[in-house]
Parts: sequence; C-alpha cells; structure tokens
Amino acid sequence: MKIFKGIVALLSLLMLSASLQAKTAVEIDMQANATLKEFSKVIKGSQSFLDEAKGVLIFPSVIKAGVGIGGEYGEGVLRVNGKSVQYYSTASASIGFQFGAQQKSIVIVFLTEKALQDFQRKNGWEVGVDGSIALVKVGVNSDISTTTLNKPVVGFVFGTKGLMYNLTLEGSKFTKIVR
Repeated sequence: MKIFKGIVALLSLLMLSASLQAKTAVEIDMQANATLKEFSKVIKGSQSFLDEAKGVLIFPSVIKAGVGIGGEYGEGVLRVNGKSVQYYSTASASIGFQFGAQQKSIVIVFLTEKALQDFQRKNGWEVGVDGSIALVKVGVNSDISTTTLNKPVVGFVFGTKGLMYNLTLEGSKFTKIVR
C-alpha cells in the first residue's frame, strides 16, 4: 500500500510540474534559441547540419522522473526555415528498472521533406509507432561530420542534468499544443 501511495505521489508531482511548466510561445522560442546555441557549441559542425535540415523540433527542457514507474514531459517548437511553425509537448511513461530524475534537451532534425510532412500531418506522433528517430550518441566537443546520418529523422539528447538510468526516446509522444 505504501509503494502504491508513493507511485501515485510521484506521478502527481510529475503532472503538477508539467502544468507549472506550461510556457508562452515567446518563452519557448527564447529557450529554443538558447538550446540551439548550446547545441552548436557542444557539437561541432552542427550549424551547417541544421542549415540543411527540412525542419527542427527543439525541446529545451524535458523533465524525467521515476521510481519503478516513471514519466517525462516538456514543451518545444518545430521550426521550418528558421521560423517557428507549431508548438508541441512531449510526454512518455515507462515501467521498469529506473530511479531518479533528470532534465535534458532534445533536438530532433528532419532530414527529408517526406519525414517532416509525415510528422506535421499528425496531431499526435509516437516514436516507434508513427515513425522512428535515430538517436545519435555524441559527447562534448563531438563533431557531427564524423557521424553517419543516413536516417530521415535524427534525434540528439544533450545537456543532461541529474541521474537517471535509461536514456531513450522510444515511446515518446509528440502532441501539438496551442501557444
């Protein structure tokens, strides 16, 4: 019974933090600008890579927490030709061996027009169901030009703060939001 109450409390805290995290379009855009600046600093060659992209989905801050059962939430923006065209939330839930909390930034790059259009057509897009994202694992001062990027959608997770076992985008759902 105590475990069940703990799980309910954790999920309630995560949902409360998600509702408190709701931002305006201006706030999301400012944070997305800072995230892309950090992305370009951390990963060499990323600016020319971003310039070639058909679209970029930026989540400046995604919070993940879990004790056995976990969840994550964040808000971001889809940019096409450098302009904000739609705002999104990302959310996922998971069950399994996990403990802790973390904050991370996610940048998802659409390398083909078809992949971008497929994503934009749906109101809710789930990784692994509606499409896949090739998660690129790069370290600080990595060079994107040394990574083979032959997938239509490529995701980067960086700036992780906190400790969490299990790093994946599988099962994440992206949903359009009004801002």
